[in-house]
Amino acid sequence: MKGAEVEAKILKAEGVEFVSLFPDQELANAVAGEGIRTIMARQERVAINIADGYSRVLNGRKIGVCSMQPDAGIQNSFAGVAQAYADSSPILVLPEGTSRSKYRTFPIVDVYSSYRQATKWVETIWSVEQIPELMRRAFTHLRSGRLGPVLLDLPSDVAREELEETKFRYAPVKGWKMGPDPRDVEVVIRAVLAAKNPVILAGQGILYAEAWDELMEFAELLQTPVMTTMCGKSAFPEDHPLALGLATSYGTKMAGHFLRKADFLFAAGASLTDYFLSFPLPIPAGAKVVQLTNDEYDINKHVAVDYAVMGDAKLTLKALVEEAKQRGRAKKREDVVKEIGSVKREWLNEWTPKLDSREVPINPYRILWDLMHTVDRKNTIVTAEAGMSRNSLGPFWEVTVPRGYVGWGHTTTLGFSLGLAIGAKLATPEKLVINMMGDGGFGMVGMDFETSVREKLPILTIVSNNSSLSTIRLFPNAHKRYSLGRMSGKYAEVADALGGWSERVEKPDEIVPAVKRAVKSVQSGKSALLEIITKLETAVSRP
Repeated sequence: MKGAEVEAKILKAEGVEFVSLFPDQELANAVAGEGIRTIMARQERVAINIADGYSRVLNGRKIGVCSMQPDAGIQNSFAGVAQAYADSSPILVLPEGTSRSKYRTFPIVDVYSSYRQATKWVETIWSVEQIPELMRRAFTHLRSGRLGPVLLDLPSDVAREELEETKFRYAPVKGWKMGPDPRDVEVVIRAVLAAKNPVILAGQGILYAEAWDELMEFAELLQTPVMTTMCGKSAFPEDHPLALGLATSYGTKMAGHFLRKADFLFAAGASLTDYFLSFPLPIPAGAKVVQLTNDEYDINKHVAVDYAVMGDAKLTLKALVEEAKQRGRAKKREDVVKEIGSVKREWLNEWTPKLDSREVPINPYRILWDLMHTVDRKNTIVTAEAGMSRNSLGPFWEVTVPRGYVGWGHTTTLGFSLGLAIGAKLATPEKLVINMMGDGGFGMVGMDFETSVREKLPILTIVSNNSSLSTIRLFPNAHKRYSLGRMSGKYAEVADALGGWSERVEKPDEIVPAVKRAVKSVQSGKSALLEIITKLETAVSRP
């Protein structure tokens, strides 16, 4: 059998359900021959984003796989792979390269050199006999330790090279996790029990470990408030009495209020990366910092930690809960829940004029507020685009279930959320998936709305059309200098032409009825797009 067929058989054995791609002839034919679904996007970056969204929503239990053509195809893919790397999303990237005789010869792109700084592991398959071994190593990296994208470059002549079937051997990879050092567990519990104002910062490590139940038990046992990073949003239900919400540059008042007076910060599954959308808030001088991570490179990176405990978040939190139970509960803190509620009410009252605004053009905060109170959030996944879509949605969308919100936290490419939503729908076909984006993001990837229609993966896309790139317009005179105020388009008509259901909304009272009609379309199997004409809103919630 050919090299591409060997790869396809291994993907089948590993339980891979689809390959998103911009066609690569050998592997595309081979995976189709194995009964694996192929999903063709309009561009390589979106194909990668689809695989990324799938892996994130399933917390790496199943792996999103993507493929692309050599040279220009792998060049166009870099931004999507780099984003998966920044957010530690486990995807398998399988480009078909040029033939071995042309490798590392100008102007052929050296895939290994180009991608070794944007993947957890990258390798070139130099012979068909290597495929089982390298695929085994790839899935080991994808399922063990800190997660991230893995790339295996298959030269075109190796894809066609023959392997005798008698030489083919492969067993699926389980993946491995490590538990914490018991001595570190004891130290952490002693420290948190001694604290007067402890706070937990939950990161995406909680989600990938599926440790949300253990996190809740730990927080409730010690009566400790919980805030999240951007990628960790949904690790703790935001309607819980101990929830502080999002702790980033665009976050909640509760997160800032409790962090500023904290004497103990427990970063659970969080890298403590100093980035404006990760965790930029200053930690009070003198506060003790404890970090739970499965990656030693996180420790003492941007924040000097007093204690660290390494291990899988689920296994580690279980051990911490048991240790806390043995040592007794923390001091009663009946005032904590009351204080959280008071600050939250004060914060929402400050923002009510925008959340319930009757302005025309529509205030974008009104969109998310009406949407949140219209859909069934427990059965909905919302994705957020870069810019104001993220800045407004992040703090105010109250997510109640794990992965009810899926976003990014370190770096992104404009338009990322559309592919993410398609991947989320692949992962959870029973859920309503809503993609919130601006006109700038839709301009980047809008043609891939047709991919969701063609592939019968119905999603709801809401385009906030304010005829500008909002975050750029925040700079004085930028709209004059760069003509950003002249962006235009009739996106509902585009969606209609691409085979979806669409509607244009111009008044606040039209939002809820339009959302209900759009949801009905999605439930019937047809992707929907709402183009909502909005004002340029510059106000953001700061913690």
